[in-house]
Amino acid sequence: MSRLAKKPVTVPAGVTVTIAPNEVSFKGPKGEERVAIMPFVEVNQTSEGLVVIRRGESKQAKANLGTMWSLLRSAGEGVSKGFQKNLEIQGVGFRAAMEGKTIVLNLGFVNPVKYQPLPGVDVAVDKNIIKVSGTNKGAVGQVAAKIRSFKKPEPYKGKGIRYVGEVVRMKAGKKASA
Repeated sequence: MSRLAKKPVTVPAGVTVTIAPNEVSFKGPKGEERVAIMPFVEVNQTSEGLVVIRRGESKQAKANLGTMWSLLRSAGEGVSKGFQKNLEIQGVGFRAAMEGKTIVLNLGFVNPVKYQPLPGVDVAVDKNIIKVSGTNKGAVGQVAAKIRSFKKPEPYKGKGIRYVGEVVRMKAGKKASA
C-alpha cells in the first residue's frame, strides 16, 4: 500500500469539494477542476480531508490507490495556487510572440512555428521567457514539453528552448588535428 495514500488529502483553504458517483469536483479561486474516480478505489470526505480507499487486493487496485491520491492532491493545489512552468529561449534570432492565444516561435526554420495551447492553459511571453500556467498539472506539463520539443537545446552551442534552470551538458566540438 502506498505510504502517502494512508494519509488523507488535505483540502486547501477556499476550495470546495463535491463528490459525485464517478468524479470529484474541486472549485477554488483559480478555477474549477474535475477528477474522474478510477476503478477499484472509492473517495470519501472526512473532517481531515479526502480519504482514498482501495476496493480489493488486486495489483491494479494497489496501483490506482496511489495514483488517485496524487491526482486529487494536485487538483486541489491547482485550483488554489495553480501550476506554472517557465521556458527560456536561447539562440541568436530566436524569439517568441503572442498572436491572440496562439504562440508564434521564430526558431531558425523557414517558417515560424505556431502553437495553440490546450484549453485551460495560459501562455505568456516576456522577452525570452515563455510562462505556461494553468490549474491542471498534467496539461501545463504537456504544453511546456510540446513547446520545448519544437527546438530542444542542442549540445554543441546550447541553442534552443529549455526549462529555466535546466542544465544542458555541452559537448566539445571538432578539435584541430596536428
